[in-house]
Amino acid sequence: MFSTSWPDVNHCRTRLRRAGNGAPLVYLHGANGVPNVPKFLEHVLPEWDVLVPEHPGFGESDDPDWLECMDDLAYFYLDWLDQLGVEDVHVVGSSLGGWLTMELSIRQPQRFASLTLIGSAGLSPPPPGPDHNLFRWSPAQLVRNTFHDDAFVQAALMAPPDAETAAKNRHTITRLGWQPRLHNPLLHKRLHRLTMPVFIAWGAEDRVLPVTQVYEFQRLLPHAEVRVYPSCGHLPQVEQQEAFTQDLLRFLRSV
Repeated sequence: MFSTSWPDVNHCRTRLRRAGNGAPLVYLHGANGVPNVPKFLEHVLPEWDVLVPEHPGFGESDDPDWLECMDDLAYFYLDWLDQLGVEDVHVVGSSLGGWLTMELSIRQPQRFASLTLIGSAGLSPPPPGPDHNLFRWSPAQLVRNTFHDDAFVQAALMAPPDAETAAKNRHTITRLGWQPRLHNPLLHKRLHRLTMPVFIAWGAEDRVLPVTQVYEFQRLLPHAEVRVYPSCGHLPQVEQQEAFTQDLLRFLRSV
């Protein structure tokens, strides 16, 4: 259903999977990459042209020497959108991808029709200590802290990612989010530029980025719609797929 291409932007080839019809919708993945297209996006295809890129430094995309920080990644994606001719785009960003979504849209707000932020990094640092520090977790701990439902934990542990790809992804997230940890200390001063519709989704039991962080988003983006999903960890689009998909479709259609 999804076709795969390899657009070359600024001498960096990235894997892109694309399908659907209608206005463009870009899904920006989190720190674990996007080895497979998330299942919830299948329900979006009838109404939107869905693009699922793999960030530079992740998965099968190139690992460029110039990638040192989130600024680099944001400006890369603005060039990427230019090359693909994508305008009036809806963006759904998960975790690291949510942070990237905000960095893109504060730079060119006129380009984006709506933003969906899922358990987003970027605005505030995680609480201090090892309990919320993914850089100190083993791969198994990362899985256990990503999901609330043990069934998802066991399924993920039974199908671990390729070791080389996991190491590549971990190296890149360290480059992008080690210091300052998983946030931009200046971002809060620029969020007033996000006047487009915003939907914020969070898991009530998120141990990667605790749900208490959503209050800062609400303070700085008072027009945003917020939904907190009970019995859910860091990935509502996975653990609460049906409820999240219904909320996302309603939000996108309202835009």
